[in-house]
Amino acid sequence: MTDTTWNTTRPWRGIMVATTLPFRDDLSVDHDAYAEHVAWLLANGCDGVVPNGSLGEYQTLTDEERAQVVRTAVEAAGDGARVMPGVAAYGSAESRRWAEQAAEAGCGSVLLLPPNTYRADERAVRAHYTEVAGVGIPVVAYNNPVDTKVDLTPGLLARLHADGSIVAVKEFSGDVRRAYEIAELAPELDLLIGADDVLLELAVAGAVGWIAGYPNALPVSCSELYQAAVAGDLATAVPLYRSLHSLLRWDSKTEFVQSIKLSMDIAGRRGGPTRPPRHPLTGAIESGVRTATEKAVADGHR
Repeated sequence: MTDTTWNTTRPWRGIMVATTLPFRDDLSVDHDAYAEHVAWLLANGCDGVVPNGSLGEYQTLTDEERAQVVRTAVEAAGDGARVMPGVAAYGSAESRRWAEQAAEAGCGSVLLLPPNTYRADERAVRAHYTEVAGVGIPVVAYNNPVDTKVDLTPGLLARLHADGSIVAVKEFSGDVRRAYEIAELAPELDLLIGADDVLLELAVAGAVGWIAGYPNALPVSCSELYQAAVAGDLATAVPLYRSLHSLLRWDSKTEFVQSIKLSMDIAGRRGGPTRPPRHPLTGAIESGVRTATEKAVADGHR
C-alpha cells in the first residue's frame, strides 16, 4: 500500500497545512502568534506547514517579513523538513532566490506556481520549473488554472516530472478525473489534494498528501477525515466529509482567506484581520461562513 503519511524521504506527504498568517490590529505580522499556531497544528494531527502561500497572504509581505515567516515556521516546527514554503514570485529568478532561502533555512521542499503574470506557454513553464529545481530542494508544482490562467495538464506535469523538475503536484483544478490520467502518465509523481472540498474524491483516486486550508481552524477533525479517506475507510470518511463539506467548500471560493480566518475566530482560534486589498467579509458571504462553522463546531468538530 502506498505510504500516505509524512516521512523524511518524502516530506511533502501527509497533511501539510497552508497556514494563515496572524496580523496584529495594526496589520504588522505577529511572529510569536504564528510560531504558536505552527506548534499547535503539529500537536493536533497535522504533519507540517506551508507558509507564504496565498492563504498566508504572501503577496502583501515585504521581503524581510516573508523570509522571517519561513524562519519562524522552521523554528516552531522543530524540524525544517516539515516546512514547505511557497516560492511564487513575478520572475523565475526571484522564485529561485526564495527557494534558496528555503534551502538555507533547512526546509524539506517548496511549493511553486507556474509563471502567472502572463499566460506562459509550455516552453516558459518548463524553463521556470527547471530554474527553481536547480537549487536542489524538492519542488512541488501547484496547479491552479482558475487563478493563474496557466494549466498544468496531466501531460505537462508528466513532462515536468520527466525533466526532473518536480516531485509532486498540488492539484487545485477541481477536476478529479485528472488524478487517474496523472497516475497513468507519471506514476511516480505524487498527487497532493489541493482543494479541501475534493479531499475524499482525490484520496480515493490515490492522493498521498493534502495541502490543506481548514485544518487551520479544525485540525483534529480534518486529520481524522484525511486518515480515514486515504485508508479507504469510507464508513468513517463519508459521514465526516458530509458533515464538514459545507465548510470545506469555502476553501475554493474567492474569499477563502477571510473565510478561513473567520472560521478560526469562531472555532476559538484567532484568525484576525487580513491585509488590503482583502477586507472583512460582510452580508451573505459572512453569514454563510459563520453558519457553516457554527454547525461544524456544534457537531463536535475541532
